[in-house]
Amino acid sequence: MRLPFDVEIAAFSDEEGVRFQSTFLGSSALAGHFDPMLLARRDAEGISLADALQQAGHDPVGIPQLARDPATVAGFVEVHIEQGPVLLDESRALGVVTAINGAERHSLSISGLAGHAGTVPMRLRHDAAAAAAEMVLAVEQVARRHDGVVATVGKLAVPDGAINVIPGRCELSIDLRAPDDVLRATAAAELFASIDAIAERRGVSLSRTVVHGVAATPCDPALQQALAASIGRVAGESEVRHLPSGAGHDAMMMARLTPVAMLFVRCGNGGISHNPLETMTADDAQIAAAAFIDFLNTLPVPA
Repeated sequence: MRLPFDVEIAAFSDEEGVRFQSTFLGSSALAGHFDPMLLARRDAEGISLADALQQAGHDPVGIPQLARDPATVAGFVEVHIEQGPVLLDESRALGVVTAINGAERHSLSISGLAGHAGTVPMRLRHDAAAAAAEMVLAVEQVARRHDGVVATVGKLAVPDGAINVIPGRCELSIDLRAPDDVLRATAAAELFASIDAIAERRGVSLSRTVVHGVAATPCDPALQQALAASIGRVAGESEVRHLPSGAGHDAMMMARLTPVAMLFVRCGNGGISHNPLETMTADDAQIAAAAFIDFLNTLPVPA
């Protein structure tokens, strides 16, 4: 088929940012927001990002030339597995993303007082792990009080702990996300006020470091409408499901360049993701492709 505009397909590198602790490395270059300071970042084996690029046959000096001119780009659309159970639970193959959740990540270190597990009375303890346990529950409770907010403690550790020692130190992570930045900020303020109160009541000290932060990314209303119309025509749905994305995507970076949209495809196996059991069906892939082709064929010609 012939379209009134060009279609460029991009496969981005290192969206998750695990190796060099910096997300959206590939898409940031295309969007014109690559930070050259990242080239000095090193992975766990001491290899710098610049070295890794050169070893793969690329020239880091040429990264600025990859940036697209916003005047030449009409939009960016991702077709992506949902990575969650919503569409599956509602027996829907496709959905339209309204916004990509903003996220913030924190690293907490709790310092109490190590002591003999048998000789220190309960009322005189400054147990860092017990304080951390209460904080973990506070994370869950605050998120449940704010519709749309999700919060997770993914790492929890008692460094140098022993079975017969009251924990003197505990470390944990907090991942907090919401489709609206004001909502996320409100939940974060409530959460850390609660955590500070727990620390004070239990007689432990607390230090907190922000290790990641990204604003929520709303999807373009016109592109959302166009995707919804295509789903309606292809899947025969009179009411198309709209939902936020709780996971981060390269579209968050591309939104700095151009309007963005996302088409979600149903996730199988209970919606499990970031797990070897993550899957989707060939039928769902086919209907997603059909909806996307319809979207391209009916999209108004960019001005």
